[in-house]
Order: sequence, then C-alpha cells, then structure tokens
Amino acid sequence: MLQRAIHFFLVLLFVLCGISGFGQVSASAEDQQLFNAKINALHSTELKSSGDTIVFIGKSFLGTPYKEKTLEIGAKESLVINLRGLDCTTFVENVLAFSLLLQKNRTSFEDFTTALKTIRYRNGLLDGYSSRLHYFTDWIRNNNEKGFVKDITSDLGGEIVEKPINFMGTHRDLYPFLTDEANYQKMLQVEAELAEEELCVLPQAAIVSVEEKLENGDIIALATSIAGLDVTHTGFAIRMPNGRIHLLHASISGEVTITEVPLIDYLKRIKNNIGIIVARPL
Repeated sequence: MLQRAIHFFLVLLFVLCGISGFGQVSASAEDQQLFNAKINALHSTELKSSGDTIVFIGKSFLGTPYKEKTLEIGAKESLVINLRGLDCTTFVENVLAFSLLLQKNRTSFEDFTTALKTIRYRNGLLDGYSSRLHYFTDWIRNNNEKGFVKDITSDLGGEIVEKPINFMGTHRDLYPFLTDEANYQKMLQVEAELAEEELCVLPQAAIVSVEEKLENGDIIALATSIAGLDVTHTGFAIRMPNGRIHLLHASISGEVTITEVPLIDYLKRIKNNIGIIVARPL
C-alpha cells in the first residue's frame, strides 16, 4: 500500500512539474497552435465536476477527423502529438491530458506533452515501442495505478473472462515496428505479463441494469471475442437529455461524434462485442 502511494506521488509530481528532457516529441506547428487555441478556450469555462469536464473537453473535439495509426511513424518510438486527426485511443488520451491541465491550472504545451506521455506509456516512461500501452486493458490498469482512473467494471457486476491477450505477438506482420526483433521480443514479454492479469468484463446483457450507475466522462472500452484481443474500441459515456447513456468517441465512420443511439443499442451493432470495461477518471 505504501509503495503504491509513493509511486502515485512521484507520477503526480512528474505531471505537475512538467519535467523537460522526456525524449523525442513529434508535433507540428499546427498542432501547437491547435493546443494553444483549445487550452485558452477551455480555461475560460467553469465546470462543476470532473465528469462534466471530460465531456466538455471531448465535445470540443467534435468533427475532428478520424485517423488511424497516427502513432506509427518514424524509425523509433516518439511522443506523437496530433490534434488534427484522432483514433479512438488517442482521442481518450488527449481528452484526459487536457483535463489534467485544467485540474492543475496548467497551460503550457510542455505541460501537455508531459501529461500525455505519462498517460500513454507504462509508468509514464517512454522507453521504446513496447513501453507504449498498446492493449487498452493494460492502459486502464497502468493508469489506475497512476491514480488517473479507477476500473469500476467489477463494482458494476463484471465477470472474469478467460482468454490470452496476445494479438500483437501472433499478428506480427500487422505492426511495422515489430519487424525489429528486439521490439518483438519485448512485446512477447509484455503479453506474458498480461497473461498473469485478470480480464473483467461487464456482459452486454447486464449493461441495461447498471446504465443509471454510469456517469458522464466514464471511459467505456468495448470488449471483444476476437482471439488475442481485449478491446476493439473506446470512448466516453455521455448522458443525453433523455437520460440515456450514449458514446462520445472518435468513430471509424469518419470523425469524433456522439452515437445516435444509446450505448446499449450501439453495442448490439458491433460484431464480436461481448460487453464493456469501464474506467472512471479521477
């Protein structure tokens, strides 16, 4: 318990201090301009709760084009900042990073890059390709340990699912960085460690009974039956005026948007979906 508390304090101190020298950053002048415009707009608005803050920030990205594989660039792993195009995971990461800045009244681009790096990489350390939290359950678990989110799936009635998480290791040809043998061996080690962790999923049929317990800004990860994979998509819960929970997400259909139908109905359209994993930002 003491070790976890010390670890959390060090991570939080890292974020608040905006430590420089965190390695290569890939960001365009346009991304820096977009950051400045967004942080200025967000700081001018007073919000009551962390969930409302998450939703407000997420909605500020509405219409941003969906773009996959934005992090798979260059010859080696770097901290990629791209506010011009987002996939489902980078959307969640960027929203969470902006929320950390608002909580601590930080406004600099360096603060943002530090927060994003801390969220995206295992224990906040950029140490090659395998240090990125590629599997979203690994992302939730590590950011739970950092004190940024809390996995509430079990509290909602989630059930343990027995399956190996090894899609990257068994589909090496789909990941350019894994052509490097060192990267590949390190990812196999990551997957071996994931095999020791439990996978808790709230079954699709059980969501209707706990919809009222979901809150604005909860991170919703879509669990899958696809062999080797834990999650295929993610976004934020948003409670609409009719009281129903919808999904605010970077949609593969083209842009950041809000589902037209409630989350429960949206999931029924997703092939291989078996339920959700829920993490609440703190």
